[in-house]
Amino acid sequence: MNNTLCKNKNNFLNLISILCACIVPLLVTGPFLPDLLISILSLWFLYYTFSKKYFFIYKNIFFYFFLSFCLVCILSSLLSDHILVSLKSSIFYFRIGIFALLISYLINKNKKIIHYFYFSFIITFSLLIIDGYFQYFTGYNLIGFEANTDRISSFFGDELILGSYLSRLTPLFLALFIVKPNKQFWEYIFIPTLILMIALLILMSGERASLLFFIIFLAFITFFLSNYKFTKICIILGFFIVSFIFINNNSVYKKRFIDNTLESIGVNSSEKFIFSPQHDPLIKVGWKMFLEKPILGHGPKLFRIKCLNEKYSSSKINCHPHPHNFYIQLLAETGLIGFSFLLGLLIYFIYLVFNHILYYFKYKLTILSNYQICLLAGLLITIWPITTNGDMFTNKLMMFYGLQVGFFRKEI
Repeated sequence: MNNTLCKNKNNFLNLISILCACIVPLLVTGPFLPDLLISILSLWFLYYTFSKKYFFIYKNIFFYFFLSFCLVCILSSLLSDHILVSLKSSIFYFRIGIFALLISYLINKNKKIIHYFYFSFIITFSLLIIDGYFQYFTGYNLIGFEANTDRISSFFGDELILGSYLSRLTPLFLALFIVKPNKQFWEYIFIPTLILMIALLILMSGERASLLFFIIFLAFITFFLSNYKFTKICIILGFFIVSFIFINNNSVYKKRFIDNTLESIGVNSSEKFIFSPQHDPLIKVGWKMFLEKPILGHGPKLFRIKCLNEKYSSSKINCHPHPHNFYIQLLAETGLIGFSFLLGLLIYFIYLVFNHILYYFKYKLTILSNYQICLLAGLLITIWPITTNGDMFTNKLMMFYGLQVGFFRKEI
């Protein structure tokens, strides 16, 4: 009887683990399906833990921190001029934290989740690579979607976030490769090759921020990843050789990645911009909004409405759903209080990096494992301040964050 119950429990945990791993391909389909799945899994986990009285699971400093941020967002929404519009994004934001706890719980109870996510990444990335390269050479992807003139989007269609998806999730993929037991010889050849092809696909996507994210990731594994020398050499050397050849032999990408970047920082122009001529006015609008309500801001998701007001901008061209920077967005929409949470998180991650470095030079020992190094790179990429970002309150971006926090642990 006990064996049957144990077997049923293991089968159920396997099912939940597989459903969690389905988030990886579902993120390619758009926001609805992954958001629905995460909402269902989070509600189930809440019911499961409370029915079992597993309250210890919620005694977690990261969860307390995230829950406090959620409460600040809700308070900001309630004090806003458009309460219902703002509450739609803030009131259920907590489910991302619950999902991270679910991932962490499953790692403790069912090690197979590592395999499920690992192969989910391999299959999804492989399909994106095949489809992306096909789109680059033919102008259409495998389902007939026509490529933008200088942007490859693969299955993402009109949503030009292929590079963002790949650059943000590759650190987690490499972390899973590192921690996966009983690796076969083919994996040591296939995984570096796959990551190299991902790097080229990020270039093809034309996303400068995503390219920066990937370079930050490479810097991390170059300086902090011990062992895996062959993997590092293949990825890093291959990336720079391929990038140099690709950009120098394609005038469109050369203009986008080099000329436009130099122009944005004022090298080839008398005028300097914050990130780019298109992003500069959005940043300034967000700053004006912050100055008017510096404590709790105007409310989550309300930049898109407030930026239409002439006192922030004299042109509707300067209005957008978000200011393309997490930190400016939080200042405008949640004020200094909401902003302080993200800043505190950034400071904590930087502290982990410097503590790791100092400990190594002092004792010749490492605090963070190779697995954690990769995940820390992914987390820093997610909240990196000196670049353009998407919408802080977009579920897809927060799913990237929730996944990495869920997997981040000392041992696995």
